[in-house]
Amino acid sequence: MNSHDILIILVLTFPMFIFTIYPGIVLSNYLDENYHISQKQKRAVMVSITFLGALILSVLLYYV
Repeated sequence: MNSHDILIILVLTFPMFIFTIYPGIVLSNYLDENYHISQKQKRAVMVSITFLGALILSVLLYYV
């Protein structure tokens, strides 16, 4: 894996945000309703799930 591969994967991450925003919102709302997390934690969960999901999708798209 060289720097070109990493760059392509990161470029592919941005369009994948379209597909991963909804699961991030749903998971953060679920945690807020059931565990009463703060607004700051809710945003952190939403952003991290969205980014990790987009990164996983872009890696799968690149290598599969």
